[in-house]
Amino acid sequence: MRVGRKLAGIVGGLLVLSMIAAACGSSNDNSGSSGTSGTTGGGDLTGSLNISGSSTVEPITSLVAENFQSANTGVDVAVDGPGTTDGFALFCKGETDINDASRQISDDEIAACKSGGVNYIELAIGKDAITVVGNPANPLDCLSLGDLYALFGPESQGFKNWSDANALAQTVGGNAGFPDLPLTIVAPGTESGTYGSFIDLATKSIADTQGQDPDNVLRPDYQISADDNVIIDNAEGTEGGLGFVGFSYAQNAGANIKEFKVDNGGGCVAPSAATVNDGTYPLGRTLYIYVSKEKLAGNAALKAFVDYYLSDAGIKSVTDVQAIALPSADLATSRSTWSTESAA
Repeated sequence: MRVGRKLAGIVGGLLVLSMIAAACGSSNDNSGSSGTSGTTGGGDLTGSLNISGSSTVEPITSLVAENFQSANTGVDVAVDGPGTTDGFALFCKGETDINDASRQISDDEIAACKSGGVNYIELAIGKDAITVVGNPANPLDCLSLGDLYALFGPESQGFKNWSDANALAQTVGGNAGFPDLPLTIVAPGTESGTYGSFIDLATKSIADTQGQDPDNVLRPDYQISADDNVIIDNAEGTEGGLGFVGFSYAQNAGANIKEFKVDNGGGCVAPSAATVNDGTYPLGRTLYIYVSKEKLAGNAALKAFVDYYLSDAGIKSVTDVQAIALPSADLATSRSTWSTESAA
C-alpha cells in the first residue's frame, strides 16, 4: 500500500534533511538503541529486510528505512502495508523479518507463529488515535460510542442516510440528531488491525449488550478499502462520507476532512497526543513492531535496523509523520526489551 499523498512528501523531504544532517556530521551522536541518535554501522552492512503489516505503522517504518538506507547503502529494505492481520499471516510463516502492527498479536496468530516455528520480540514504538473522519460540511462535530454503533454496527446494515440511524442511536444510548445526508462509508476491512481495534474500542461492548454475534460486529455493506488514502478521499469528496483511519492520515489531510470528537460518556474529546496519553480519548491504542528471532539470528542488518529504529534519530520518525510519540517510560521499556532479547 502506498504511503499517503502528503505523507509521501513528508517522508521524502525529511529524508533529504536527514542526508544533509548526516553529511554535516553531528559530533554529539551516540550509537545504540538505549540512548540517542543511533549510528547505523558506517555503511559496511549488506543484506536485505522484508517488512510487512500495518498500513498505520507503514509510514513510520518507511521513513526509518529510508534514513537507515541512506547510511547503509548495501542494505535493501522493502516495506509494505497490506494490514496488520495480513502481515501476521506472512510473518508467522517465516516470510518476513518484521511485522508492523497497529494492535497486539492475537491468540490465533500466536498459535500460527508457534506452528510456523517463528519466535518474536514485541516492541511498542508509538501511539495512535483511531480517528473518525467525515466531510467538513457535515454539521456534526462529535459522535458518541452509541452513535458510532448506530452508524457502523451490524444493526445498521441497509442504512443509506445518516438520519436512518437516529432511532437505533437513541436505543443504544447515543446522541442521535443525525442530519439528512446520504451515508457513504469507506473503512478498513478484516485485513486491518485498525478494523479490529475499532471494534474493540468503539462497538464491541454495545454489540455484546445487543446480543450480536461477536464475529459480526460491523455492518457488512460498507465499502472496504485497505488503502487509507481512499478512506480520506471519501471523507474529502463526499458530503455524507464517513470512515476511520490512523491519526497521521487524518492529520496530513488537514482541513480537507473533519476529525470527529468522540464521547464515551465523559464529554466530547478530540483525538490528539495529549488525549491519547492521558487516556481521555476513547479510541487510543499502541503501535508495535514484531521482530522475528529466527531472522535476527542470521541477519546482522536486521539487528542494526532495529537498533536504529529505537534510537532517538530513528524513533523521531513517529512524530515526523504526525503519529503520536510513545511516552518516555514505554520507550525505555521497548529499548530494554530489545537490548535483552536481541542479545539472547
